[in-house]
Amino acid sequence: MTVKIVNLKLNGVDKAFMARPETTLLLGLREQLGMMGAKRGCAQGACGSCTVLLDGDPVVSCLVPAVTVDGSAVGTIEGLADGQVLSHVQQAFLDGFATQCGFCTPGMIMSAEALLERNPDPTTEEVQEAISGNVCRCTGYEPIITAILDAAARRRAATATTTPETDAGPPPTTAYESSEGMRADV
Repeated sequence: MTVKIVNLKLNGVDKAFMARPETTLLLGLREQLGMMGAKRGCAQGACGSCTVLLDGDPVVSCLVPAVTVDGSAVGTIEGLADGQVLSHVQQAFLDGFATQCGFCTPGMIMSAEALLERNPDPTTEEVQEAISGNVCRCTGYEPIITAILDAAARRRAATATTTPETDAGPPPTTAYESSEGMRADV
């Protein structure tokens, strides 16, 4: 049986692990790289508890052969927080009591992160569609949907405060020397 070295960028850091042909991305993450956030639920791609981001797209890692992700970027729940500061989605889940047993939470959050990356202002229906592959058996979906919409609002507010205004007036005047002497360019 052939073993292959899989190189990937895991949460922004270069990593490598050895995988047999039958090794799934989920098993590689959990057993070889120590990333325990993605959960093994149904192992059939139906519950979404193992959702991670593969090159920015949400995938059920229990169905992805590890050898196919060589050279890819993989994002897991462990890569979202910045030290002790949770991501907007994580904080919104915490503040909105959108988790109970927590088993589905990493997958829900990764699906939400993917949604908000491509659509910063989703509707309730778009949130429902984005998490339609994730099953929660104890909290119910309303707190989860509300948390994702809250996270979207938090992201938009944070972006608005960090983005410079585009109509801040004319650009600064610069002086340059031309064949006619010093000139000012606006």
